[in-house]
Order: sequence, then C-alpha cells, then structure tokens
Amino acid sequence: MAASSLSSTLLFSSSLSLPVRRGRNHVSGSVLLPAWSSAGCSQAWLSSSSEKPFGSIRLSSSPRSHIFAASAVTGSTADVETSAVGEDTTEVLDKVEVFDLNGNAVPISDLWKDRKAVVAFARHFGCVLCRKRADYLASKKDRMDASGVALVLIGPGSIDQAKAFVEQTKFKGEVYADPNQSSYDALRFVSGVSTTFTPGAGLKIIQLYMEGYRQDWKLSFEKDTVSRGGWQQGGIIVAGPGKKNISYIHRDKEAGDDPDIEEVLAACCS
Repeated sequence: MAASSLSSTLLFSSSLSLPVRRGRNHVSGSVLLPAWSSAGCSQAWLSSSSEKPFGSIRLSSSPRSHIFAASAVTGSTADVETSAVGEDTTEVLDKVEVFDLNGNAVPISDLWKDRKAVVAFARHFGCVLCRKRADYLASKKDRMDASGVALVLIGPGSIDQAKAFVEQTKFKGEVYADPNQSSYDALRFVSGVSTTFTPGAGLKIIQLYMEGYRQDWKLSFEKDTVSRGGWQQGGIIVAGPGKKNISYIHRDKEAGDDPDIEEVLAACCS
C-alpha cells in the first residue's frame, strides 16, 4: 500500500488491518490503536490481530523543511548575545513565567540566562508524539552534559500534568509547565486543526504505537489539554547563555515534526 493511500485510510476509514511485529517495545496480538483524539488525534482506529512480521509496509512521513538559524557568534557568552528571533520576541519572553514541579514560578529566560539549554516544547503532556520527542532528545543527554548544556522540556498544562509526565516517562531533563501557553504565543508556535490532522502525523503515530509508545488518554482529555493544548504545536530552541541569546529555533509545522537531531546538536554542542 502506498503511503498516500495509507494516509487516506487513516483519515477517512473506520478500521485498518496491519500485521504487527513482535519484540521489545512492539505490540503483538490484538491491538486497538487510536490514531487520533479530539486532543490531537483523529477518530480512525487501527485494529490488528496478526502476529506476522511487520515487513510489508514501510511507514514514513513526507520530508519536512526546518527553520534553523545558527548564532553568528560561536562560543557566545552572556556578554555577547545574538539571537535567531527578533528583539520583540526576547522582550516578551522576559516577562513569561513557567512553573517547576514544586509550583514555583520561574521567568522562562532564567532557564538560559547563565547557561546554554536545549528547550523542547511539547504539544501537551499526554501526547504520544511528545513522549517520543522526550526520548529522542534524552538519548543525546550525555553529549549535552559533556558540553555543559541543560535539557529542558516545557508543556502547556498544569503542574500536576507535568508531574504525571515525568513519572510516566522518567525523563531525565528538567520539566516545566506553562498553563497559559504564554511561551508558545511569544515564540509564535503554530496552532490549529490543520496542523494536527495531517497524513504525516498519522503515519508517525502508527510508527510510535508499533514501537510501544502510548498516548495518555486521561491527560489528553483533561480540561486544560482540551481547551488549551489540543491543537497546539511546539518546537525546539537552543538558548543561552544570556537571556536574549536564542541561537536556534525550530517551529513544528505539524504534529510530530521533529528536527534532525544533528541540527540540534550542531547548535548546542559543537
């Protein structure tokens, strides 16, 4: 089946049968796979009862373009600040507060004022795609640590949702909640149904379910998520040291639009 045909089936069919591979982090036996929900997932469901190797279909999303801006000054310090975003954005960010897991308000720019940090912005704390993003970045944490770079994840939601995310994912970086999505607005991250319901996102969700990732439906349907985070897309920045020094920014064009990890590492750790 061609990728475009599979995408159409995801969006418009009520069910689809696919063989499922066994093994660690894979699903076997009868699987009911939600491809979407009202908090960022469609109403199509994937059902499979086969235990044959999953080898007849290759799932891949279409190529994406990334927004990348490298600092014009290598080895930037707090005294030499450059930015991949406008001064108006850094000024707004200076007034944005996020909350740590203890409920303490922290000016977001303080997260990179005295250090360099990779800051990932999740769609919401229940999102299966964001759980993959957390693992994708955490897999390179040793390299970030060696370069003195902090790893931070921010999600639109409550402190309790952030705590649940950490407990479920065992994410080793720092996690903060942005209940009002002020940082998302300041960084002009996109939001909307058209950026959530895409063939590429649907294919990626299938891939993640085959790898063993799961959406947290309780978090996904909580009021804070449905009203604020359901259609929100995130991104990744590399910032600091220096409050106005944002040397790299990737704005997700659709759900699950992760940049190439080598781009992030080149910006943070080269």
